[in-house]
Amino acid sequence: MKKNFLFVRFWLPVVVWCMIIFYLSGLPNLSSGLGIWDLIFRKIAHITEYGILTMLLWRAFNFHNVKNVYNLSGTLAVLYAISDEIHQGFVPTRHPSFYDILFDAFGVFLVLFLITKISRLRRILIS
Repeated sequence: MKKNFLFVRFWLPVVVWCMIIFYLSGLPNLSSGLGIWDLIFRKIAHITEYGILTMLLWRAFNFHNVKNVYNLSGTLAVLYAISDEIHQGFVPTRHPSFYDILFDAFGVFLVLFLITKISRLRRILIS
């Protein structure tokens, strides 16, 4: 029973977040009509949503003591970003964008960088 609870506690947030990303990428029009601000907000959203996905993946893999947790978390998040752009190619009025993958990857690497720095700081403070 405890094993199932732990699986749900660490992997359900990953699955739910992926479903949210999939739902948002399936919407035909996300334009807010704010001109250049619309573009800026959407790029920030890309960075944020894939940063969150990376953090959730890292948390789940780290709990299970998976080796190469940083590489695995980052790789899976970027692969999901690529699949998300492919998905958008099938949505009316949407199209896949290599630049969106770059923004997604920036969010992934930013979070991995921050996790690394915070982990090092925690080790220094604890010792």
